[in-house]
Amino acid sequence: MKKLFAGFALMGAFVLASAQTITFDQTTWDYGTVKTNSDGHRMFTVKNTGDKPLIISSVKASCGCTTPEWSQDPIMPGKSSQIKVGYNTAINGPFVKTIEVFSNDPVNGRSALNIKGTVDPNAKEVVKVLTPAELKAAEKAKHIADKAAKKAAKKSKMAVKK
Repeated sequence: MKKLFAGFALMGAFVLASAQTITFDQTTWDYGTVKTNSDGHRMFTVKNTGDKPLIISSVKASCGCTTPEWSQDPIMPGKSSQIKVGYNTAINGPFVKTIEVFSNDPVNGRSALNIKGTVDPNAKEVVKVLTPAELKAAEKAKHIADKAAKKAAKKSKMAVKK
């Protein structure tokens, strides 16, 4: 009987050791003080640090003023995805909200994310800071637009000469 119990315990430890594991880049987003009706969207990065696909089955906000968006696609081992959380910044005053993330992680099947901040109509407008990926995409788009403008100008000159 002891050997049977030890065998089940060992098998259970192996199953948990090779599974999908959810981790977050951060679990709290502090908005600070934002202006009324400003952009209330923030992104949480989710990573699968396990060795099996991670599936986020549901993401629920604590109230209707907070809206989560996430991909239904499995997150493969070592890969990341994002959960976009929007807060209704038309509501003035301080806020603290919880977003529950449900997944197939055997240890953390329910994880909690938090957002907090203050919405103030007298707050200064905050310029959105771009991520390195967004900066690179913007530079690439500008380069392509400049190239197209030069090409169009060259075509226009050629048409005038004829």
